[in-house]
Amino acid sequence: MEEDRKKWPPTTRRVALHTSRAIIREIEARTIANVARYSLRSGEAVSHRLSQLEREWDTDRIIEAMAGTFVVMGTLLGVTINRRWFFVSALAGGFLVSHAFSGWCPSLPVLRKLGARTAEEIAEERMALKVLRGDFKPTTHVHEALAQTRMV
Repeated sequence: MEEDRKKWPPTTRRVALHTSRAIIREIEARTIANVARYSLRSGEAVSHRLSQLEREWDTDRIIEAMAGTFVVMGTLLGVTINRRWFFVSALAGGFLVSHAFSGWCPSLPVLRKLGARTAEEIAEERMALKVLRGDFKPTTHVHEALAQTRMV
């Protein structure tokens, strides 16, 4: 079990570990620019941006949707056209398993270059906007602190 922990990257870092530093810097710069832009706007504008962020698809969701599409497509083509199409389903499933364990799949570099962010990167922008909007009040109570940071 200890050996598995060394082999597989942590869930929250696995995509970043397979993303070039240049692309990570681009994504971070875009996040900083978004937060800076909304820091000068009204609370209503910030709330609208937070709603947008709640609907933003992260890298995992995009990869899951793509893999699912290829699995269904390969299965349908395998049943209706030629059994060789089942290879598409198997390949997509294999890439999805690879992404689950290591955080890498062939489409990841392209998605990251296009600006797709991880759930953690999206959450970072959300939390920064909430802080700027003044959503949090000082507390020493653990449950209250967690309640304030939950995405409702």
